[in-house]
This record gives sequence, C-alpha cells and structure tokens, in this order.
Amino acid sequence: MADKTFTCKLITPEARVLDAAATYASVPMHDGQFGVMHQTSAVVGKLGPGELRVDMPGGQSRSWFIEGGFMQNVGDSLTVLASGATPVGELDAAEARAELAEANARKPAEPVQMNAITEARRIAQAKVAASARK
Repeated sequence: MADKTFTCKLITPEARVLDAAATYASVPMHDGQFGVMHQTSAVVGKLGPGELRVDMPGGQSRSWFIEGGFMQNVGDSLTVLASGATPVGELDAAEARAELAEANARKPAEPVQMNAITEARRIAQAKVAASARK
C-alpha cells in the first residue's frame, strides 16, 4: 500500500512544536475547520482560534489550542505558523470559562475597542470548547 502521509509542522515564535508525518490534520481557520490529507490541494490561509488536531500514522492523535496565525499546505507539506500552541490536555476548563466571562463582561469605552473585545470573546469561546473535548 502506498504511503498516505504528509509532513506536518507546527511552529510558534518560541519553538518548533511538531515536525512529523501525519495522516490527517484538522486546522482551525478564521472561517471554519479545514481538513488536510495526503495530496490535498495547495492552500494558504489565515488561522482562527481553535483546536489543531493532527492524526499520526499508527492511530494516535495530538491536539493543540491555537489562537491564530497562518497555514500553508503545498506539496504534501503542511506548515502551521501559530502565535502560540497549548496542548489541549493542559487547558483548564474552569480557567477558560472565567476568561470567557471576563471577555463577555468587557464594555468598550470607545467604538474602536469593540474589535479587540470581539476577538477576545472568540478566543475564549474556542478555548472553552477545546477544553471540554479533552
């Protein structure tokens, strides 16, 4: 049977978190999840907050919560450049819910602050959802 893997790299400003063969990756894009498999078409996109899940050969999976960044999939090589990556198993559900409550309680003093508040809410909501799946 032919090799059905691709190279998956997860890189943050602090470290190269992952550089391994993968059979599937579910990538959180700014407008929804994007699935990557062997020989997926080339794409470049903006990441959104959510869970990056990478399935490895042999059946195991690894997941990280990422807040944003960019991804590129070209020639059986997926590169995820994330602003940060926290293993989903290290997320604290109570802390994520508290972060969401704080973000929901924020009120803009000026209209220009609303974008930052909305983004903080999106990140907190995605963190709550990811922590519930661990």
